[in-house]
Amino acid sequence: MPGVDIHDEKVLILDFGSQYTQLIARRIREQKVYCEILPCTVPLDRIREFGAKGIILSGGPSSVMDDDAPTVSAELFELGVPFLGICYGMQLITHLLGGTVGRAEKREYGHAMLTIDSNADLFRGFETGEANQTKVWMSHGDRIESAPEDFVPIAHTDNSPIAAMSSRESRIFAVQFHPEVVHTPRGTHILENFLFSICRLSPVWTAKSYIEMAIEQIREKVGGEGKVLCALSGGVDSSVVAVLVHRAIGDRLTCVFVDNGLLRKGERKRVKTVFSDYFHIPLIVLDSGPEFLEKLKGVEDPEKKRIIIGNEFIRLFEIEAKKLGDVKFLAQGTLYPDVIESVSFKGPSATIKTHHNVGGLPEKMDLELVEPLRELFKDEVREVGRELGIPNEIVGRHPFPGPGLGIRVIGEVTEERLAVLREADAIVREEIRASGLYDTIWQLLAVLLPIKTVGVMGDERTYENAIAVRAVHSMDGMTADWVHLPYELLNRISNRIINEVKGVNRVVYDISSKPPATIEWE
Repeated sequence: MPGVDIHDEKVLILDFGSQYTQLIARRIREQKVYCEILPCTVPLDRIREFGAKGIILSGGPSSVMDDDAPTVSAELFELGVPFLGICYGMQLITHLLGGTVGRAEKREYGHAMLTIDSNADLFRGFETGEANQTKVWMSHGDRIESAPEDFVPIAHTDNSPIAAMSSRESRIFAVQFHPEVVHTPRGTHILENFLFSICRLSPVWTAKSYIEMAIEQIREKVGGEGKVLCALSGGVDSSVVAVLVHRAIGDRLTCVFVDNGLLRKGERKRVKTVFSDYFHIPLIVLDSGPEFLEKLKGVEDPEKKRIIIGNEFIRLFEIEAKKLGDVKFLAQGTLYPDVIESVSFKGPSATIKTHHNVGGLPEKMDLELVEPLRELFKDEVREVGRELGIPNEIVGRHPFPGPGLGIRVIGEVTEERLAVLREADAIVREEIRASGLYDTIWQLLAVLLPIKTVGVMGDERTYENAIAVRAVHSMDGMTADWVHLPYELLNRISNRIINEVKGVNRVVYDISSKPPATIEWE
């Protein structure tokens, strides 16, 4: 839409700790509307300053009747924009505006059948009445006993007489269920009604519009003569950053690829070929494996590993910047999930792990960061990459962590242990590609475990390493489920690793989802 700033058409999500908060953001972004997540503790002035055209209150694990329940000021609802409360958000709206919340006689977890009582506004396009029930996903132990003044019930279930409510005058709407999850089949329709019929937003958040905005912002930040280094790993994120920044400022960008000794098999050669021959972007390759391994010697704690690796990267970039002369900026592929997971909130999830692109940086450094993907989820980065003309072999690549194999060797990182994992990892990727399943999987990895197990080879007892294989499905890395790989494929992977990788006598397959597990083991 010409003349519409993609950041003017936006929604704010206040997070009260729900495991689904990031899914709300994803569903909104899928409708080509920009949104951000902020903790429920953020000051009211910050919310005003954000300038959202609609505000969503997320779910959460608390009860509004708890003494330490997270809350907001009732002044929030005087901002004059539409609100949508989801689950705990609905209960909090009720509690703050004079309604009554009580313990449900029967808790609702999982599927429930919702009867629509009013098909205006939030349920526009739905059929009303018991004969036209729609399936929704519930997750609550409290329920609304009485709605606040001026609110009317607009939907119910057998267990929740007020499963949705609205105040058309105040433009405040609330639902007891979770429209953002796939288990609510028509949840997207409900969110669309909130975004477009109630908030009157424009769907302008597209890859093309984002590229135009990002290029303008990069030029404004760097200036007409500023030089930029790009921390290039060869993965999706840094590759998209490199091409985006190069399009903005041309050869004032220099990419630096650090061979930190923690790379996958053949990675260094692949990156040099792609970026020198295909993109023709100035590229410096640093052979720094010995320095990284020396600093990681004896270190087992994963957070310490990430910080050491992050600090060493920055040290090397600053040295290269001085060699090039007058380089003041460092571009890197920080994404929105990196920012969310690296910041501890009262409302949202606590810090899970420090991401290399965020928390692994030293407090003081000589280079100013340029992070043009900081507002994007992973699948949005892929869309931007395709719009930029980056080939699918890069934009379709599985995520690979900044610290590389350093956090897939569980425990101390040594050259010997890296060699074992590197060969096992190559076999896993070869077999998955040969099976035709690579493009259907979000992320694939092999992990070297910090244990040895007893085995038998050639009628002799062995006591050697164990490798864990992990493959997951995900939309953006915030949640994930393990992939049901065919037994025959797992059998080939196991046989090849045990037969071809010296020092391994056992292979296991990780069947944990996220949550509770993270995708990476460290």
